[in-house]
Amino acid sequence: MTASYETISTRLDGDVLFATFHAPPINLIGPGVVRDLVGLLEELSQPTAPRVVVFGSADPDFFFPHVDLTKVPEYTAEAAKAGGPGDASLGMLFRRLSEIPVVTVAKLRGRARGAGSEFLLACDMRFASRENAVLGQPEVGIGTTPGAGAIQHLTRLLGRGRALEAVLTSADFDAELAERYGWINRAVPDAELDEFVAGLAARLGAFPRDALIAAKAAVNAISLPTPADVRADAALFQQLVRGEVAQQRTAELFERGFQTRGRTELDLGAALGDLKAVDRRG
Repeated sequence: MTASYETISTRLDGDVLFATFHAPPINLIGPGVVRDLVGLLEELSQPTAPRVVVFGSADPDFFFPHVDLTKVPEYTAEAAKAGGPGDASLGMLFRRLSEIPVVTVAKLRGRARGAGSEFLLACDMRFASRENAVLGQPEVGIGTTPGAGAIQHLTRLLGRGRALEAVLTSADFDAELAERYGWINRAVPDAELDEFVAGLAARLGAFPRDALIAAKAAVNAISLPTPADVRADAALFQQLVRGEVAQQRTAELFERGFQTRGRTELDLGAALGDLKAVDRRG
């Protein structure tokens, strides 16, 4: 690994790369994060890349709370650099994450909502702190739909009823419930999480590269959504997030401290339930 990144610190340990996101103040997914992720995925696509990458966050409260809703065009333009203007979406960038010839392991502490949850879903495996992890898909509560893979992945992982519960309620899920539903692989006691993930990654990193890549590709062929489905979800999100209802609800959230380190972001699932009711014609 040769590149350096503004929002991602990296550490190589044998055939395992530890990539830690650090984008103060609360790790929003904005242009800088997307730019760095595009660059890192390019490096991880090379034959000399490590066998395994472990993604984590330097912020114990926020893994990725969601996208920066003030910079949707900017981060979308950065995402387009991974695949061209026809694939200008986080959904297609995250699909590339799912396809790179490296095993991707997510280690979750803090909150991963919206595109943050969708980033985790694009990884091959997800392990979360039992005491200190929260997942959610807040888009419907804001007035849009998930646009970067949640509908596709959660329906496959959770089944129809539970996927609808997660998406339509826009509620927060703790790690134990997320594990029971299948959103994550395991909820691990926080004191054991680092050692557990490091041990699993080291085990994978000692296995033959060709076998890891071939097995991952075979599972992907069965489980990944088609590019057309990913693009359709992205288009619907980008249409609705610009609509009047989403704009009004987002404005109310900003009045309450949205996108700052405070109670609204810490308890976003509850905050969405407290927003003004939408006119039934909306």
